[in-house]
Amino acid sequence: MNYTLDAIDRRIIRLLQEDGKMKIKEIATALKMTNTPIFERIKRLEKEGFIKGYTTLVDREKLGLQLIAFCSVTLEIHNQDNIQRFVREVNELEEVVECYHIAGMFDYLLKIFVKDMADYQHFITNKLASLANISRVQSSFVMTEIKQARVLPI
Repeated sequence: MNYTLDAIDRRIIRLLQEDGKMKIKEIATALKMTNTPIFERIKRLEKEGFIKGYTTLVDREKLGLQLIAFCSVTLEIHNQDNIQRFVREVNELEEVVECYHIAGMFDYLLKIFVKDMADYQHFITNKLASLANISRVQSSFVMTEIKQARVLPI
């Protein structure tokens, strides 16, 4: 059964995206509703998979992760075993915070957080280069973050 979001569901999701610690009572007040239907809607949104979980946003710079790099990767051989192996191995690299299988000149786009250029060099030579089946890597470095959306448009 496919659950269709209504306007109230969308407003609940928007509020929770903006503040995942928002209490049911606060959401109910903002939507001029009572607690019980808000609680039931949130549970249904979780059950249906619209809400996948809750997390804490952390300031990467306060953790010393000053450098953001985007790394474009091309695989040498494109068969199911090699692709699955790459996906499995890249998921084990803690510096890789996002990975996308893309169309175009490269196969994958990795978003990497590290302390500095020396750490990035270490990551490339000792971690990424140790993965099998990589034929080409191209790096780009973020000079300024312009927009970092945490709220999906709904």
